[in-house]
Amino acid sequence: MAAPNAVTKLDANNIEHPRSSSLWIDAARNVRRNRSAVLGLIIIGLLLLIALLAPAIAPYDPIQSMIGQPGHSGQLPRKPPCIHLLGCSVEEPEHLMGLDLNARDVFSRILFGAWNSLRVGITSVGFAIVVGSLLGLVAGYASGLIDNVIMRVMDVLLAFPSLLLAIAIVTVLGPGLENALLAIAIVTIPAYARLARASVLSIKEFDYITAEKTLGAPHHRILFGHILPNALTPLIVQGTLGIGTAVLDAAALSFLGLGAQPPTPEWGAMLSEARNYVFTSPHLVFYPGLAIMITVLGFNLLGDGLRDALDPTLNRF
Repeated sequence: MAAPNAVTKLDANNIEHPRSSSLWIDAARNVRRNRSAVLGLIIIGLLLLIALLAPAIAPYDPIQSMIGQPGHSGQLPRKPPCIHLLGCSVEEPEHLMGLDLNARDVFSRILFGAWNSLRVGITSVGFAIVVGSLLGLVAGYASGLIDNVIMRVMDVLLAFPSLLLAIAIVTVLGPGLENALLAIAIVTIPAYARLARASVLSIKEFDYITAEKTLGAPHHRILFGHILPNALTPLIVQGTLGIGTAVLDAAALSFLGLGAQPPTPEWGAMLSEARNYVFTSPHLVFYPGLAIMITVLGFNLLGDGLRDALDPTLNRF
């Protein structure tokens, strides 16, 4: 008698599939393990929250002088901080960071300055990444004459010190925060263009790119569907680090009178106004300088953490 057919039917729904993983999921896990990156994320998150909620948090109008306001009397310009919990008389209005040369509340100006500084840093770097990446992708993929023309233009821009070139651009366009933003973006485009080009030159030699070309895939599909996603990692890391540099450049331009114009609250402009009172009224210089330092530190910590998290060559346990 023939043995019955004991074929076991497997239910596909009961099969346990391994959890799908990708570079970005692994990167997120590695960022969570990196204390520096977590600290940087916390700092940047708090700064963004402060910038968005500045109108609700600030106790005073950042451009309004306290001269003539109810409860304010005596010598108001350059008045030191008054904190009731630290012994300041409750009869005096509280100013956590004191008053500036025009008797405006420094704490309120610091809060509103976070929006201006972060806006310049993030927007200028975002613009530079988009334009620079497109130029680098086209140059690396096309090669030949197009590559030579684009990269020689980038070399000319790199031949000038970035801050001096930004000063020259703002001088031509005219002082202002928007023109400073554009100048910072222009001088940082070559760095992202060269980085994108270097990535394209290595990626386009891979076998799967050759296979796509052999199968007749259009160039835009190869460039934006296969090469660009694999070239994003160094651009993201460099962009995160570049935001801190852009904030410093914006503060430098404002310090020189080429960025934010009075009475706009901006940290570099606040430093410029108080530079002659470092010893007599140190609070006017200390708080804007501290805000710039914390912002740059946050982006540098996050950039270093992303660089480690997105590097597949590192062994992690």
